[in-house]
Amino acid sequence: MRLAANLTETAVVNMWQRLALNTDLTTETGQPLRVIYAGRVNDEHGADFRDAVVTIGRIMNKGDIEIHVRSRDWHTHGHHLDPFYNRVILQVVWRHDRTPVTLQNGRSVPTLALDRYLPAASYLGGSQLGPPATPNTPCCQTGHHLSDHCAAELLDTAGEQRFAARVRRFQTELAYTAGSQVLYQAIMTALGYSRNKAPFLELAQRVPLADLELLARGHDREEYLAQQQARLLGTAGLLPPPRQAEAVRYTNKQWLNKLEKLWNVPQPAAVMPDSAWQLFKVRPGNSPVRRMAAMSHLLLRYRQGGLLLAMIDLVRETNPGNQGYRRLREALVVAADGHWSGSQTLLGSERATDIVVNVLLPFVAAWSGIIDQPELERKALALYEHHPKLATNSVARHMASQLGLGRRLINSARRQQGLLHLYYTRCTQGRCHVCPLGRTPKPA
Repeated sequence: MRLAANLTETAVVNMWQRLALNTDLTTETGQPLRVIYAGRVNDEHGADFRDAVVTIGRIMNKGDIEIHVRSRDWHTHGHHLDPFYNRVILQVVWRHDRTPVTLQNGRSVPTLALDRYLPAASYLGGSQLGPPATPNTPCCQTGHHLSDHCAAELLDTAGEQRFAARVRRFQTELAYTAGSQVLYQAIMTALGYSRNKAPFLELAQRVPLADLELLARGHDREEYLAQQQARLLGTAGLLPPPRQAEAVRYTNKQWLNKLEKLWNVPQPAAVMPDSAWQLFKVRPGNSPVRRMAAMSHLLLRYRQGGLLLAMIDLVRETNPGNQGYRRLREALVVAADGHWSGSQTLLGSERATDIVVNVLLPFVAAWSGIIDQPELERKALALYEHHPKLATNSVARHMASQLGLGRRLINSARRQQGLLHLYYTRCTQGRCHVCPLGRTPKPA
């Protein structure tokens, strides 16, 4: 039977979503395959489905799934050279026409071919398959039969568990690292957004906060920023910014020249390779270069008493309410400074709010135990519990759709965080059997 010329990858995705419901699958090498969690559609660079869980043979695998019409498309598309595909655990194709593919790190990837399972109608490009199938998970569309009160309680509880988990992580770090460095590392990591979290953390460890504060001591505003940015960008391997970062190039060439003159590398091995950073298809506002400039402005803003004390006092003096949350957000927003192209802020309100919820409030709750001020922990928790919802990310959208929950119910940051907690601790770990939503009885 001939492969239809008009068969598209979208049609193969549709077929896979339906076939994933089948428990009797085998890879091209004859290993039994069972899909525990099919993952979520990826809207960024990388494989088509993120965070799937499958068993191949007797081994549970967690990672990404890539979809192709033919297995040779893996090499045609250059995935074997792209480290962003190293998380792939399974390739799903319509027809297998070559030996198993390999990742950039050399590991082999199992392949599942769909043409052995689907009827001839599938050769029509998937046109007779109907709408995409819903996920075959115990929690699928749970929200349709749960009362709003019950669903809200479950999400609130999950959101509180996510907050508590972050507090515990900070407490662990504070046991062996200075509080100011822990907070600085956490903010730097958050500045990396989803694609550059790891290199931002590495940079914060290579250039500790104490070194930055000592380096810029006694300088005026412009010299302070120059010293900070030269050290951060230079150590990151982004001075001058590489061509991939052209969207965030300097408008003031004299400023760039100044940073390059200030940057001195006594130990070249201490410099990160620019390949450590994901710059391809990164929006200018999320550029690592702009984010490092934003960090220098935050350190300048709070240099008199230090970042740590400023953030602690900020939370202590803020009460729940629109004005209070605006105050928290604006304490981290950094406007454009004239050294960068365009009028975009260096750190906008959306990312600043994410840092408040995911970093600042749980950090302060953890720090309150160090300084024995339980009232500060209560304040941080109250601010978290009443915080308005954030901009919705792809994971929260995926979970709301999977659970069948409406926007009206997910009306706070805590409930959004609850969706993320369930996704990262249950769905992506193949732990449906211990998920409160998965165990919720459905109506007869």
